This record gives sequence, C-alpha cells and structure tokens, in this order.
Amino acid sequence: MSKPVRHGQIVQAIKTHRVTSQEGLREILHAQGTDVTQATLSRDIRELRLVKVPDADGASHYSIPDEWESTPALQSLLPTLFHSAEGVSHFLVVRTMKGAAQTVAAGIDWEEWPEVLGTLAGDDTVLLILRSPKAVAGVQARIEQMAGLPG
Repeated sequence: MSKPVRHGQIVQAIKTHRVTSQEGLREILHAQGTDVTQATLSRDIRELRLVKVPDADGASHYSIPDEWESTPALQSLLPTLFHSAEGVSHFLVVRTMKGAAQTVAAGIDWEEWPEVLGTLAGDDTVLLILRSPKAVAGVQARIEQMAGLPG
C-alpha cells in the first residue's frame, strides 16, 4: 500500500475514533486491511504531525493539527505537559513532555497574548518570540502559574 493511501487511512481513523495509542491505531488500520509495523506507524505519525492532547478525564488521544479549533484550553494542557521555561532577550523557551510542544504552542497561539509575536514548536520545545524583553518574566510567570507551579 502506498504511503499517501496509508496516511489517508490514518487521518480518517483519527477523525472518526478517539485513538489513544499507536497500538490502537494499528488495530484500526488492521481492521481495514492495512498491516503496518510500529516503526512505520511512528514515522507516519511524525510526518502527519499528529499530536496527543489530553481529554477532560486526563487520558490523551491523537489529534490532527488542522483541528486545533478545538484545542483544549492552555490551562488544562500545561499541568500535564509543561516541564520548564527559561527566557533571554525577546525569547522564552518552554520545555514540554516529549511530543507535546506543538500542542502547547497551539494553546499559546490560541490565547492570543499581546506580548507574544509568535511561537515555533519542535518535539519537546516551544520557542516564544516576544515583542519586548520586558515581557519575558511576565509571560514565563503566567505559563508557570497555569502549569500549577508555586509562584
């Protein structure tokens, strides 16, 4: 089976099921007649830029970046996904759990904080570009407070 067809099946599975694990996704694909190795599925998830987002009950499921209109509130994401934050000049680097940076960046973007010019996300790191170096401490404190750290 070609990669584009498989990617289409994966996207459809994510849209129609609450997929909580790679194994669950493999089972859905298998039921549709597509057998895929764990390594290939991991690569597909990376290439499709799928992210895991937390549910209201604390579990998490795969989501498609284009569906971020339903991105959970940042304050519900940070307590489980935040690791640390450190700033310098106009930049704030937010470290997240592995694989969570894009979800956290989307949550920050969704907040539309006036101090934040934009975000860039990797796998476990979000770079916030701030309009002023003076804003770094305030944004860092806001993020840490939302993550539940004592302030």
